This record gives sequence, structure tokens and C-alpha cells, in this order.
Amino acid sequence: RGARSTRMSRDAGPRARVTRQRRGGVSITSTELSALVARALRRAGAPANGEAVLTLVDDATIAKLNATHMGKRGPTDVLSFPLIDPREFPVRASARQRGVAAQVPIGDIVISVDRAIEQARDGRGGTDGATKHSVADEVRLLAVHGALHLCGWDHDTPASQAAMWREQTLILRAHTAAMKRSGR
Repeated sequence: RGARSTRMSRDAGPRARVTRQRRGGVSITSTELSALVARALRRAGAPANGEAVLTLVDDATIAKLNATHMGKRGPTDVLSFPLIDPREFPVRASARQRGVAAQVPIGDIVISVDRAIEQARDGRGGTDGATKHSVADEVRLLAVHGALHLCGWDHDTPASQAAMWREQTLILRAHTAAMKRSGR
């Protein structure tokens, strides 16, 4: 019984779907990205019946979205479009509603694979903007970053940036540990 309830609690909570409009360039599965975004949403207190959509695109696509929705020219690495006001989220996971079958759209995350490739390769990745690491690690970071934005996190002040960067690090470490435990 204990193992069953542990498994169920791990599976409970918000979900994420991944769509790949831009294929290639990153060696990370949609399954892993979906699990990572769901972990970030869960940790940030998103509704248990919530669902986010993560879409991997190219620079041209994200540049259009950036111009249309943010009023900025050129491509960016990640955009988040929340559909629920994060103030409506339960305070903690234990306060979430149970037994609700229908998924509620939380929002969309869009990542430019082209930006992730360039940032990782040129050493302009990571939370400090000066990290050279794998493209997969950059996409992981951007996915968590976008998920936290959906949940109301921001980095517009030094304090909020430090808190968001800390949260991203905790989520990514937990994800890495879970991947190692599962043998991936």
C-alpha cells in the first residue's frame, strides 16, 4: 500500500505537454521535458489539475511572438503566457483540490531551440548568462524558467531574481537526482 500511494502522489499534480515545431538540435526527450515542467509547476503550487504546453520553436517563430506579445524586436530564448492568475493557485500542494478530472490550462511556454543552441555554445547560458554547457541543459533551464513565470515568479528586482534563480537550481537538482535514480 505504501508504494502505491507514493507512486500515485508522484503522478498527481499538474501536467505538461510538449510540442516540437523546431526539430533537431537538442538531445532531450519530450517525456523528460514534460516531467521537468510538471515538477516545476508542482513545486510552484500550480493547480493539481493544471496543464501547461511547452513548444519548441525556431528563432523566426519566437521573434514574431516576441514582437506581437511583448512589443520587442528579435528573438528571445523563452516566453511564457500564463492563462491563470497565479494568485488563484493554492498556497501549498497539500491545499490542492483532489478528484478533479478535467485539466485546466495554466499557460504556454515557448522556447527557441536556436537561441538555446547559440547561448549554450557561446557560453551565454545558465542563470548568469555566462555559462557554457550542453544545449539540453540550457533547454532544461529555460523550461523551468518558463514554468516558474507561469506561476507568477519574476526577476524584475535583485531579490526576486535571486529567489527565482535559487528555485530554478533546486528544481533542476531534484530533476537530475530523479533521472539518476530512474537510470536515465
